[in-house]
Amino acid sequence: MQNFSVSGSASPSPSTFSLSDSGSPEAISTPGTQRSLLFDDDVPSDPLDIGGGNSPFIMVVGGLGYIGSHTVLELLKENYNVLIIDDLSNSYESVLHRIKTLASEHFATQDRPMPALHFRQLDYRSPCMRSILASYSSYSISTKMGISTPMEGIRSMPSRRFPFSSLQRTDSGIDMEPEDAQETVLRRESRISGVIHFAAYKSVEESIRMPLKYYSNNVCGLVDFLSLLEEFGIKNFVFSSSATVYGESANCGVPLREELCVHHPESFLDDDGFERRMLPGAMGLTSPYGRSKFMCESILADIALSDPSWSITALRYFNPVGCHESGLLGEDPRQKPSNLIPVIATVLTGTKPVLDIFGTDWNTPDGTAVRDFIHVVDLARGHIAALAASAAGRVKASFRAYNLGTGRGHTVREVLQSLEHTSSRAIPVREAGRRAGDVGFCVAEVRRAETELQWRAEKTLADCSADVWNFTKGRCDPQISDEMVC
Repeated sequence: MQNFSVSGSASPSPSTFSLSDSGSPEAISTPGTQRSLLFDDDVPSDPLDIGGGNSPFIMVVGGLGYIGSHTVLELLKENYNVLIIDDLSNSYESVLHRIKTLASEHFATQDRPMPALHFRQLDYRSPCMRSILASYSSYSISTKMGISTPMEGIRSMPSRRFPFSSLQRTDSGIDMEPEDAQETVLRRESRISGVIHFAAYKSVEESIRMPLKYYSNNVCGLVDFLSLLEEFGIKNFVFSSSATVYGESANCGVPLREELCVHHPESFLDDDGFERRMLPGAMGLTSPYGRSKFMCESILADIALSDPSWSITALRYFNPVGCHESGLLGEDPRQKPSNLIPVIATVLTGTKPVLDIFGTDWNTPDGTAVRDFIHVVDLARGHIAALAASAAGRVKASFRAYNLGTGRGHTVREVLQSLEHTSSRAIPVREAGRRAGDVGFCVAEVRRAETELQWRAEKTLADCSADVWNFTKGRCDPQISDEMVC
């Protein structure tokens, strides 16, 4: 059957998309201004949309944040067209220019054009998301008789032929024969072939103070978003989850395997070769943030069970650190940083006078908490591996969770010493009590990801420290005293 269609516009308007090649480093660090979505449906052609009107896109929600920005760059390098959705509440539009600069340099060395890169500034919970998805869709009218008519043909069709030709006039005693009746069907196909979700709030400490904020955005927002994606037939979904779903299990002192947190009954062979059956649930979730991630995974698992046409991957992050080796991309949140590395960076730059180490009485080699620190570029590539595994059919289940970590733990003091060695600076510290919601040991078991996703972390803690210092050193306060130098 021949099928004709008309595509909705899929290119950002000048009010929502900007990629300038002329920005200096100083200009790059300037926060972007607020932009308007009032005329969101009136979008002209994007000069970077080299893929043509029917090329597929990966939509990255929260794509200008720390992990999102590195993932967008890796997607482009793997020849994916990318649509970024970000409200800039905890990121800067300048990151978009940095991504484009690094991607352009990569493709210049290969003498081939860069894939399309689109950006829309809005909250993923915004009603405007519907018009965004509509603009990346193609529509056609088909009939039961196998005749397909493009939308522009429908608009110009005389009213006497449509839709009245399909009505049956029973009041006049004249019935159309069943074989003559034509059933009109509106067909819609999205150019968005997959979605990667980075739009959750992520501070454990803040979630304890403001739980409703976290449940509203992380859980309620996800439910509405998934309903919208389902309406547009977009069912390939990669979810950024967290090792916090393991709760108090993290304190068992051994690497955490995915079967310790399941959402439907699941059997597996333990390390001794005995079959174990796990029931749904999690033990000792320690914060509203962790509970929100567990709730979201449960929702995704239930959707996949009810409709196997979904392909949903939950990636449980351990502790992302590091930056892009160029020094252009790194962890630079608009809001107060809470992760270890950006806090250390504020001490290195002189913004903060001392580093607080929370908890020095854990049952670990030096008393500080042990974490599985994974380089953010390795983490970003894990998302590419998840998309590739799903496309290749290597992931058999409609919902599957994977740990993304190195499988090796480092204490907080080890990370501190690594950065001191790399930067040749002494970092002043102050010991403090444990924070609410913290655990003492959190390391990934990574065999599932290595086997099914064909992915493993490659970069070391030394690599992370070198890249963090490369990103941070240009921001250091020149007035920092010589006493800080090792």
